[in-house]
Amino acid sequence: MIRRRSTPWIYKWSRPLIAAIAGLGALITGYLTIEKLTGGSAACVAQAGVRGCNDVLSSPWATVLGQPLALFGFLAYTSMVIFALAPFALKPANNSRKQIENLTWLLLLVGAIAMTIFSSYLMYILASQIKAFCPYCIGSALFSLSLLVLTVIGRDWEDIGQIFFTAIIVGMVTLVGTLWVYSGVNQSGVTTESTPGKPVQISFTPKVQPNPAFGWETTTTSGEAEIALANHLAKIGAKEYSAYWCPHCHEQKLLFGKEAEQIINDRVKVECAPDGLKAQPELCKAAKIEGFPTWIINGKSYSGVQNLEELAKVSNYTGPRNFKYFK
Repeated sequence: MIRRRSTPWIYKWSRPLIAAIAGLGALITGYLTIEKLTGGSAACVAQAGVRGCNDVLSSPWATVLGQPLALFGFLAYTSMVIFALAPFALKPANNSRKQIENLTWLLLLVGAIAMTIFSSYLMYILASQIKAFCPYCIGSALFSLSLLVLTVIGRDWEDIGQIFFTAIIVGMVTLVGTLWVYSGVNQSGVTTESTPGKPVQISFTPKVQPNPAFGWETTTTSGEAEIALANHLAKIGAKEYSAYWCPHCHEQKLLFGKEAEQIINDRVKVECAPDGLKAQPELCKAAKIEGFPTWIINGKSYSGVQNLEELAKVSNYTGPRNFKYFK
């Protein structure tokens, strides 16, 4: 008697597992998309002196072709869910089911490879450029890698060479496309001189100890838009909770420039460091501040360095928006 070889369990459950992981990824990226489009602040445990999720969401890498990067992630994960579950919509005896299975496995492979390559690049940017801890980003990268592993081991591939050939082609196209998309992002570090008509990226790496009276010196200058926004924030009662020793708080100062920062310092900022000038740690404790800087605008909290465009949006600012710098 000839025994039929039993089907490995992973072959039976690979598609449901892929759909479940991709579905979770779609929920997370969908949430981040909504927060980004509405100017909200993503729920993320912040630590003093450590960049978090909202620093990533406000970075230039978080926008692709004018749209939130999370939106493209949502579309990718949703596509993976559809590819994984498509064959289940057909009856087992349907002749076209086999064709649908083969096609969707190929699409799953292409999608998983592209997502893994792209996520790997973003992990490099997260570690080397943004230098932040973002559980959402790390989780998405792990989801992408899991999808790739399940796609490779989740079926009996008749031609193993097809996997390697597809990986090489898709990997090259994805990497070239990723570098092209982000080619306009300035990664040169600290910039103090703007290009006419274009905002300049700001970053800061402390080389000396901060002064308790003012932290580090603000070396950028303000334009009319920065000064107008600072006055608007002061007028509506916005608060910026910060600490003089916090490098991210200084990056926020650099975005405003020296003149506008003086307005923020006099009428908006709350110093949380007990040994800082005009320290008010009791107000920071009462506001349950967990990381610096934290903005409270119209009753809502925004943690991390905020680009001035974001501050303008969430504060309903209607003045000039030709801001000179971005983070």
